[in-house]
Order: sequence, then structure tokens, then C-alpha cells
Amino acid sequence: MCITGRRIKMEQDSLLQRYRRDRRKLLEFLLSSGLIKEVRTPSGSTPLSDADFDKLSADYILHCIKSGGIVDVSEASNKYYAESAHPIMIHSKLGDSYFLTSDPDIAGSPPRRVPPSTSVSSNNHASSSSSKLDSFDMKSVETHGDDYGLKQKVEAAVARASFTDSGIPSLGLPTLKTGLSDDDLRESAYELLLASMFFSGVELFPVEDRKKEKNSKFLSRLKSKREKPHSRPQLSERHSELVDTIRAQMQISEAMDACIRRNMVQLTARRTCGQIDLPQISLELLIGIFRSDFPNEKSYIQWKSRQVNILEELLYFSAELPETERVIIKTCLAKIRDTKEWDVAMSPAQRVEIISSIRQVASKVFFQQGKFGLQNETYYWQAAYHLNIRLYEKLLNGVFDILDEGQLIEEADAILSLIKLTWSTLGITDKLHDALYGWALVQQFVDTAEGTLLEHAGLQLQRVVSAKEDDCNEGQYMNSITCLKERNGSQKKLNLVQSIFLSIGTWCDSKLQDYHLHFSEKPVHFKKVVALASTIGLLSSADCADKVIVNASREKVKSYVERSVEAAIGRVAVTVLESKERTHRLALLANQLRLIADRELKIFFPVLRQWSPESMMISVQKLHQFYGEILIPFLKGVSSLSEDARSVLPAAYALDNELGQIYTSALEEQKVQHSPRPYLDHYQIEKVSGPLIIDWVIGQHTHILEWTRRALDLEDWEPLSFHQRQAASIVEVFRILEETVDQLFGMNLPLDITHLQALLSIVFHSLDAYLQRVLNQLVEKNHLYPSAPPLTRYTETAIPLIKKRLNEYKVLDDIMLDRLNELTIPKLCIRLNTLQYIQKQVGVLEDDIRNSWAAVRPSLNQTQAEEEPVEILESDSLTHNETVDELFGTTFNIIRDTAKDIGQKTCDMIGTRVVFWDLRDAFLFHLYRGNVESTRLENFLPDFDTVLDNVCGVIDDAVRDVVVISIYKASLEGFVWVLLDGGPCRAFSDSDIILMEEDLLTLKEFFIADGEGLPESLVEQEAKFAERILHMFSLQTETVIQMLMTASELISMGLDSNKQGHTNLGDAHTLMRVLCHKKDREASKFLKVQYQLPMSSDYDDTPLGDSTSRLPRMSDVLKRSTSIRWNKKRQSSFKSMKKKIQGATNEIRNVGR
Repeated sequence: MCITGRRIKMEQDSLLQRYRRDRRKLLEFLLSSGLIKEVRTPSGSTPLSDADFDKLSADYILHCIKSGGIVDVSEASNKYYAESAHPIMIHSKLGDSYFLTSDPDIAGSPPRRVPPSTSVSSNNHASSSSSKLDSFDMKSVETHGDDYGLKQKVEAAVARASFTDSGIPSLGLPTLKTGLSDDDLRESAYELLLASMFFSGVELFPVEDRKKEKNSKFLSRLKSKREKPHSRPQLSERHSELVDTIRAQMQISEAMDACIRRNMVQLTARRTCGQIDLPQISLELLIGIFRSDFPNEKSYIQWKSRQVNILEELLYFSAELPETERVIIKTCLAKIRDTKEWDVAMSPAQRVEIISSIRQVASKVFFQQGKFGLQNETYYWQAAYHLNIRLYEKLLNGVFDILDEGQLIEEADAILSLIKLTWSTLGITDKLHDALYGWALVQQFVDTAEGTLLEHAGLQLQRVVSAKEDDCNEGQYMNSITCLKERNGSQKKLNLVQSIFLSIGTWCDSKLQDYHLHFSEKPVHFKKVVALASTIGLLSSADCADKVIVNASREKVKSYVERSVEAAIGRVAVTVLESKERTHRLALLANQLRLIADRELKIFFPVLRQWSPESMMISVQKLHQFYGEILIPFLKGVSSLSEDARSVLPAAYALDNELGQIYTSALEEQKVQHSPRPYLDHYQIEKVSGPLIIDWVIGQHTHILEWTRRALDLEDWEPLSFHQRQAASIVEVFRILEETVDQLFGMNLPLDITHLQALLSIVFHSLDAYLQRVLNQLVEKNHLYPSAPPLTRYTETAIPLIKKRLNEYKVLDDIMLDRLNELTIPKLCIRLNTLQYIQKQVGVLEDDIRNSWAAVRPSLNQTQAEEEPVEILESDSLTHNETVDELFGTTFNIIRDTAKDIGQKTCDMIGTRVVFWDLRDAFLFHLYRGNVESTRLENFLPDFDTVLDNVCGVIDDAVRDVVVISIYKASLEGFVWVLLDGGPCRAFSDSDIILMEEDLLTLKEFFIADGEGLPESLVEQEAKFAERILHMFSLQTETVIQMLMTASELISMGLDSNKQGHTNLGDAHTLMRVLCHKKDREASKFLKVQYQLPMSSDYDDTPLGDSTSRLPRMSDVLKRSTSIRWNKKRQSSFKSMKKKIQGATNEIRNVGR
């Protein structure tokens, strides 16, 4: 090794000295030419001969000569140092050409590996990700708080990860001594293909170039104009289009193609045998192609150099020749290389003589017998296989579309058939062809990432595997084609097929070692690469019966899974550490690990399970263990639901839950195969988060109760909008409750029934507090009723006396009056709307909580399922469901019932207030006062109509009928109150009873509203009591007195039917009031004798002018309220339509007359 190193160093030194000497000669020539007029130095104009030529830029001096001949030594020196930092470039338009600093012949052929990319794109994502992990530096990462050991974990993952080159290894063929480039091989391969076609016996004839378009997909895109027709020898018509396609694919110019064909025609004419070799082709072309056939000198020199190198590679370096013949070959080839001697000094005869000398040696080599006795075998099969294989690879590459290198051209099969004509020259067999074609397809996939190429490659390599064993001679020949491969730190000789399989296997192995990196973006390729690995024997096939091979494949897949998952973990950990997001690192890491698990489950495991059914469990264990070791220190420091805890705990729980589900599913499959594994050790997030959630719920409880109280304090009981007629406060309360529910379940943390109980407790106490506050703001109905007037007997007197004043009102304190003033009809209607909204919205809230609970419940069952028997789980689940249903039922049913009860009380109060408070003066105190005929009920119906009109404009449609029924019941109650408690000013004769029955009928028709109001059956049912009271007034006085006496006896017996405070038809109180208000002398006399009741004439029946000074009039109520200012077109009124319909009917009748 030391001798070799010194030799290389000596060669480098000699090249440097040669370069410096050439520069000095160039500068001396420029100085002696007289083109430099002036030399400027810091000390003034001095001769340039004193300058250091090694420190001056030759390009700068040439530029100065062109621009005027003035040279600045300082500038020349600066240019030199600037240029020395970069390769010397040719000033071409492309800007990608440069001079070599070494002899190309000594350097050998250019590297075959792909150079590193200078820009980041989607194609190099894998390499960039790998390099990120490879170049990760712990010290360069800024730490924001505790990383909980994440950096150390990343360092360990980086140390375990394997960073191998993603390129495919070369075959290890012997090197070409002459340094033939890829372009040289491609052009020589095309020459060989044409020669083989000519020598195969294809008919030749001259034809005009066709003017029609080519059928090839490539030519249809490439050809832009018709070629000028000229006559030249051509292949038969059926092959001409195909050859043109091959020429274009192999990038051969038409002019060169014409020269090659012309010379091949001449060579074919002189040859008697049908086999051709490469030296014959090169010699024929050297003697038949001249400088004038090329567009420039450079092209000609390159072409000639290639032909000489082919001859030298075959005859001088590969063939075993006597020394004298080797000298002849070397001398003749040197003369051909010398352009001045070959192209200028030599005559055509001399050139023919040199070619003849080489041809004699070549013929002698050609006719040497092959070593293995195979059909059509030549000496070059084994002696020059390193060149033959490379030429055949170039021919195979011709089937890939040069404009879309990931696709095979349409004529690929036909081209492969033509390529087969070169087999006898290059020593290709069926097995070698399949192996090399598969190798070419794999290489093309590596360059283009086109998945169909892998499928074709797998088919070709499968043919190699399934081919019959070679016979003895062919086997020896295959083994003679050796390649030098490095394996396990040492070099080993393999035959070509083995080398191809090893290179492909090494590439597959490098990809599968980190399949998360290489196949995450294009997962469809993963299955194809694994299939290819199975084909070449890297993994066992599906039908393999050898347990040793199967077990080895299983262990290999396990190692793939472990290494790939570890590398993927390392990459995402590096990304997390370098992330600038505000989200906690552990939360980001958990989300990234979930993505890895998801890819493993959906993309990779379905493919790998054939060899390793437990591979999914291995990856889950790796992910779970890695994150668990980092999470545990964080969990120990969690004491509240801080921002970090709310970020990390849900992410960790989601990861733990998902990995647990995957692991359980994989475990079930393993149980079937009798390969049990332990359960995952869960992170126990619920033990940490459970108490914290309870504390949070308790805090929310206090907050919501305070917010509810504040909302009610600010409530003015105005509708939220025309369409939303409930109060704003209840909307706010439900908004807070819904946000609390969303926050709780949005934490994505494990919840148990204790948390559900706490949440439902918030809901219950918040709504119950609201309802109780609404209930406490109401007043009892008895405060609305007038004071009971004294019982009197009817009398008439004409003598004016001093009469007693009736106290018609209860004496209410200021507080109660203020409360009543706040409870106006519109505000009571908004309260009722709000209560109705609560009943409806409670159902929505219940469904929301139930659905959210059902969504988190499966994860709880999943966690328990790993540790508890199925029978116990089913019974526990049944008990749990019953408990949950009981919780929901108890909470929400109580709220519904409470809201319903308060709503009914509010509704009753609306009716009572309308009749006994707002319409007290307008209706209650004036109906039938003095006499019936002048104070009929129809006079007061407009007041009812106005009230109903305004109520229906405020009330929600869902409770409108209930409110109207309440007003109707109150109006009937007021009607009965006038009959029984109307006071001394009211007395009814038999004729009045008839009028009052008509009024009652009018009242019923008013609320029926010709079928548009209340149901008639309901109206009739509610009016029965009033009808019976009227009926009692129509009874004979003796009958009523007898009934009163009977009722009195019941009272003396302790069987009073009115002791509950309700008015009954047959009780003494009702009968007494009937008699008091009967305009009948017998009744008056009975009351005087039996009960000593005062006369009605002793009381003044004129209402006080200021009797309602503290009570709101109906007009005042309407003026104060702003909640009734709705669009009249949208109001649902209960106005009586009877008169309007009758008027319209009369008009129609008059028109008909």
C-alpha cells in the first residue's frame, strides 16, 4: 500500500510540474510576441521578466492583450489567486465544461455513481432526511425548558441508525484499461448492432428516405421537420423504421449512421463468413471514414480515438499475443492516434498497410478456438467479457425512452429481438440476457423511481431463477465471467449473475433497512422492492419449504423493522428538537410517532407479515417504549391542567390508545399462531389526569354559577330578537354550559363516570339555580285578586242616606307592588318563552353530552379489554350503561319537570294578571255594575282583543295556545267572580240571567274565533262551571234556600265542601252568594232573618276616582312595554271575526239582490 501511495504522489507531482512549465512557456511566448505594450507595477513601469510567472493569471494577460496591451501585475496576481479556488472553466454558453487537472488516460473512466445534488427537491427527500439525522448535533439545538431526556434518546437513535449510500453497487467488472467513456461504449454498441444486422443476412437495397412520420412515440415528439431525401444503402423496409428508432434512442447522428452503414455494406461484401467481431468493425471504419465526414476536427479526433481504444482494449490488453505482435499492435495504434502522421503525412496506401498489419493480428485472434466449446463461441467471449458486458448494457439501455427515462418505448420488444443478433459477438446467453436486462431495469428504477420498471425487473430475474441448470460447458463459461465484489470487508470473486443478484440484493437491503425513509412518499414501491428481494433470494419465497431459510428471512425482516422504526424515531425526534413551534415537544413527538405507527400498519405490515407476523408488535413496542421513557419524568411533574399538560397528556393518551389497539389486534393473531406476547404497559394517563380533571370541573362549577347569577342580575326580560323570543340570559347560560362540555371532552383525556357525574352536576345546579331565581321572582296569584266585598241582601230605597264605602282593593306593600309592576304581561311572556327554550335546549344538551360520552367510552372498553375476561366486561358494561342512563335521566328529567312546573305557574299568572289586575277597572269592576243591560260583556271584548293581540305578538308559538287558555280560564273565573263576589252593586233578576247566558256564549265564541282560536271542545269544557252558576241563578228562590239549608247542616256536621278554598256548586258559601245577588224579595227576607245581612243600599256603588292610583292601567302597561312593538303582519291575533264575517256576508247578499 505504501509503494502504491508513493507512486500516485509522484504522478501528481509530475503533473503539477508539467502544468507549471506549460504556463511559463505560454507567458514567455506572449512576452516575446511584442503584444504587451506596457507593464504596470506598484513601483512603476518595469520589465515583466522579473515577475513571478507562477503567480500571474494567464487568462488576465490574454485579456489585456485583446484590450490594449497594458498589464497590471497586481491585478494579474489577484486574478490568479481568485481563479485558483475554482476549476478552470471554458467560457461556453452552458457554463458546465472545465479542464481536467490530470491525464484522462491515467485517471481512467469517469465515475458511474450519481453526483450529489446541489438543490433540494422531492426526489431527494429521503437522502435529505437521512443526512439531517446523520448531521444532527446535540450542541446546536437550543433547549427551551426540560426536554425530559429527548436529546439523549435521539443521540442513541442516531448511533444505532445505519447511514448507507442509497445508490446501487456496481457489478465489479474488470476496469477498462483504455478509459473508454459511456459515450464511447454507446456509439460502439450501435456500430456493433448495425454490423450484426448486416451480417445476419438482412437484405440490402438502396431506397429513398421515407417522408412519412415515424410510428415511434419518441420520433413523433423528437422529429420536427422532414429530412432532405438522398440515396444511400438501407436495411430492408420492415427493419428501417426500427433502426431509425434505435439510432435516435442511442443518440447517433444521421451523418454518422450513413457512414457506418456505407462501410458495413463494403465489409459485408468482402466477408465470406457470417460472424463478425469488434476489431473488424473498427478497422473497416478507420479505413472507410475520413476527416471530411465530420463537422469539425474535435469530433473526428474523438471518434478516431474511440476506435483506437477499442482495438487496444481487445488486441493489446485482452488478447494473449506474442511480444512481437503486441509491439506491432502498439506501434500501429500509436501511428493512428498521431493526427499529423495519420491524416497528413501518410498516404492512403500507407494507411491501408497499417490497417492490414492490425487486421492480420486480429484475424489470428478471431480464429482462435474458444475455451468452452460453445456454439458460435469466439475467443473474445471470455477474453473481453468486461467490454462485451458493458456494450450489451448500452444496447439494453436503448429500450428506455430518452425523453421519459422511466418508460419503455413501444418498440422495446422489437428492439430486444434485434439486439439478440449481437449475442454471438458479445457472448450473451439466454440466462445472461435475462440477468442483464433485469439489472438494467433495476438501475433505471433507481434513477427514475418509476415503479413499473421494478415489475419488469422482477419478471426478468424470476426467469433467471427458474431457468434450467446450465450444462457443464455453459456453466464453466458463466463462472469464467467473474466480478470482484467486496463483502464483509474482503473482496470475493463471483460470476456475473451472482454479482448482479448481490448488487440488487445489497440495494434492496439498504432500502429495507430504513423503509420508512425510502418508501413513505411512494409506498407503492415498497411491495415491489420486497417482491424483488424475494425473487433474488434475499427473502424466502412464499412456497419455500426450507425452515432454515424461512427462519432466516423472518429474522432479517425483524431486523428491518427494528432498524427502520429506530431510524424513523430518530428523524422525527430531531425534527421535534429543531422545531420552533410553541406546542410542547412531547406533544409534537407523540403526534409524529402516531404517524409512524399508522404508516407501519397500513403500508408496511401488510407486506412484511408474510415473513414476520409479529413485525407489527415489534414496531409498536419500539414506539411505545421510546415515548414512555421520555413521558414518565413529565408525568411526575404534572400538578395541574397547565397549557403544557393540556398539550402533552391528550397527545400521549392518543398515542397510547392507538398503539394499544394495534397491539391488541396483532396479539389476537399471534394467539392463533400460539405465540403469546406480554401486554403493553400503558402510560396510566388516567391516573394523572383524573384528579386534575375533577379539580378543573369544580372550578368551572363555581365560575358558571357566578356567571349565571350575574346574567340574571342584568336580565331585563326583553326578547333576544324577533325570531328568538327567549331572554338573552338563558342563551348565555347554555353557551357557557356547551363550552364547558366541549372543553371537557375536547381535552381528549380518559374520562370515567366520576367526571360525568361532575359535569352533570354543573349542568343541574346551573339550570336549577336559574329556574329557582325565575320562580322566586314570581308572586302568588292571591295578591292579584280584589278584596272580598261584604255580603249584603238586595234592597231598593228611594231615600238617600249616608252610605258606606267599599274597600275594593287589597292593601299591598310597596315591595309587592314593585314586583307586580315588573311582572308585566310582555315580561311574563318572555319568561314563559325562556322556560320553553330551556325544555327544548336541555334535550339538545343531553344528546350532545351522551354522544360525546359514547365517543370516549370505546377507548375505555378497549383499555379494560386487555386485562379482564369478556364475561366480566359484559356485566360491567351493562351496569355501567344503567348507571349512566340513571344519571342522565335524573339530571335532565328534574330540570324538565321544574321548567314545566314554573312555566305552568307563569302561564296561570299571565291569565290571572290580565283579568284580575290589568283589566280590573276596565272589565272586572264595570261588568254588570248597576244593571246588566247597560254593561254587557261585548262592551269589554275589545280590551280582551287588544291584550290577546299583544300577547300573541310576544309569546312563542309553542306556548301560545297554553297562554290563551290561561287567559280564557281567568276570564271565566272573572265572570264567576262578578256573579258571586260582585258586591252590593250587583243583583240579578230572572231577565238578567238570560242576558248573562248570552254574554257567556259570546265569550266562548270570542275565544273559538270561528275555528281559528281554541278548540271548541276545550272552550265548552272550561265553561261548564260558569254555566252551572248561571243555572243556579235561574232556580227558584225556595230551591236555593233549601240547598243552602242542606249545605249548612253539612257544615255543622264538619263536612264543609269548601274547606279547601275552592268554589263548589253545592257548598254553603256559593249558595249564600247566589242568594245575596238575586234580585228577589224572598231571598232578601231570608238573608235578613237567618243571617242578619245588611242591605245593599247601605253601600255606595260608585267606583272611586283614584281607586287605581297605585295600579297600572292597561293603557299604561302597553305604553311602558317595548317588547310588544312587533310587525303587525307577523302577529297571531285572537280577534273576534264574527262581526266581520257577518258584515261581509250581508254585503254579498246586498250585491246579489
